[in-house]
Amino acid sequence: MSKEQDQNKQNYDVKKYRTPDGIPADIVMFTLARLERKAATKSLPRFELKVMLIRRRSWPFAGAWALPGGFSQEDESLFETARRELKEETGVDDGHHLEYLGVYSKPGRDPRGWIISHAFSALVEESVLEKRQSADDAQEVGLFTVNEALEDLDLAFDHREILQDAYKRIQQQMLHTTIAKQFLPPHFTLGELYQVIQTVVPDFAELNFIRKITSTRSRQGILEEVRDENGKALLSNQYSQRPAQLYRFTDYTPQLSIYT
Repeated sequence: MSKEQDQNKQNYDVKKYRTPDGIPADIVMFTLARLERKAATKSLPRFELKVMLIRRRSWPFAGAWALPGGFSQEDESLFETARRELKEETGVDDGHHLEYLGVYSKPGRDPRGWIISHAFSALVEESVLEKRQSADDAQEVGLFTVNEALEDLDLAFDHREILQDAYKRIQQQMLHTTIAKQFLPPHFTLGELYQVIQTVVPDFAELNFIRKITSTRSRQGILEEVRDENGKALLSNQYSQRPAQLYRFTDYTPQLSIYT
């Protein structure tokens, strides 16, 4: 270190650049919960988009529902914080699905002080959350439909805003990626795929869905028809009276552009 650098270090005032009181990670975990249909005729399975919330044990917002999360430690990244807090508060050990959502820094968002939160989100299979159980700062762990959480619950902190942003993110993912494949069997009908998409994006009502998904140039290669060793198309009438063609996802990821 040069003499000039050493002098600058000695003159550096740590109080001039004050670190926030704490940096927590908040986690939005979505899943598609399967609903059993009690119908005399064959019909597609129904799903509900749900989010996992905890009931807070202590101040602030004691007794209120909130996203799981907690403060980071000096020897871990925020991603590691999210995985650790998720397991500590809910018993869910599946942090590899987590994706960074954004930073939340609105003044007054936390009554404990100047606290900036980094949020993470994930859409996971229902089985991932089956063994959830409350621990640590969580008094209770529950699954709520997104509408229930946003419209009926008085969520702690600014977690309503975080949940709204996460909801928009997974809707975008459902429409622009092949994330739907994790909620479908290896071989599925286009009706099953449509059902999954519409569960996450209720406003999705594409009248020409089948034609577009199978013939539009930008989507070609995403799906392929399932055929037997003789090249004969495999059909299913599990959810319909008339047999429907089975499809499967390929490993192809299309490069879409708003300009083409």
